[in-house]
Amino acid sequence: MKYRLFGHTGLRVSELSLGTMGFGTEWGWGADEAASKAIFDIYAEGGGNFIDTANRYTEGTSEKFIGDFVKADRDHFVLATKYTLKDRNGDPNFAGNHRKNMMRSVQESLKRLQTDTIDILWLHIWDFTTHPDEVLMGLNDLIHRGMVHYIGISDSPAWRVAQANTIAELRGWNKFAGLQVEYNLINRTAERDLLPMAKAFQLTLTPWAPLAGGALTGKYLKGEKGRLPEQSKRLNERSIKIAEKVVEVAAALECTPAQVAIRWTIQREQSVIPIVGATKPHQLQDALGAADIVIPEEWLTELNDVSDFELGFPGDFFKEPGVIDVTYGQTRDKLIF
Repeated sequence: MKYRLFGHTGLRVSELSLGTMGFGTEWGWGADEAASKAIFDIYAEGGGNFIDTANRYTEGTSEKFIGDFVKADRDHFVLATKYTLKDRNGDPNFAGNHRKNMMRSVQESLKRLQTDTIDILWLHIWDFTTHPDEVLMGLNDLIHRGMVHYIGISDSPAWRVAQANTIAELRGWNKFAGLQVEYNLINRTAERDLLPMAKAFQLTLTPWAPLAGGALTGKYLKGEKGRLPEQSKRLNERSIKIAEKVVEVAAALECTPAQVAIRWTIQREQSVIPIVGATKPHQLQDALGAADIVIPEEWLTELNDVSDFELGFPGDFFKEPGVIDVTYGQTRDKLIF
């Protein structure tokens, strides 16, 4: 496995990140400790060093497992966890972006991970009640205390991320270096604002659900049913056509559909490190094969065409011939940028 820089930092992380939301069985599915360790070992032996977890994953069990798995060589691994989501019901301060929850959540994560420092702390989801100044000052304090090395932001509007990083740059605070959102061939809507924003601010994109919950492996074409309720939005006529194309490309390239779907997210004109998760060792072994293939341009075009979607305004507006004409004075094809 090769390594990439994490956003605008010098941190070196593997080109595929290990997602561990399925480490633990508290949610009625997932991998027990033995299976989780087998998955972790496959990833580590394949050269992976970038582990993604969160305080909420399997009620904290994911972090506990990872803490045990990495403690023999803690500094080799880049541990990324998250704060924001609830650790207790009925208490408004046990969830949210605010400083009180941030500090409590991070301290608990450090205990479960059996470490003094979190390499990357992600804000998990924007709560729309906390001012970005409070978030940034809290994160800055954690970095100054040595409890966190780098910060990222997940599941938040592009305008809020842009505002936060602009404030941080103006005031000399630490900036978000990564963006985590859903992104795959079935759901490309992040291309409207989130991906261009990430590229402009030099944020590494770490897409979750690159396989769209398994829909892009082709298994639903064989009659399997989705495990989660949200799978219904990934099982419509458009999604089926996309999955069929992924299967066709995989056959042509003599690889698996999962590898094609994951590789597609990487072959963007910006920094992308997909999060690959698994509840069975063979699933991860398959996913890691995405690092060994390249999708030729002609197949990439076909995948893009079958999964095309409307950008809406102003994205589609900018593509109109008349708009291009008046914006560039018939010199657009002569410009290099």
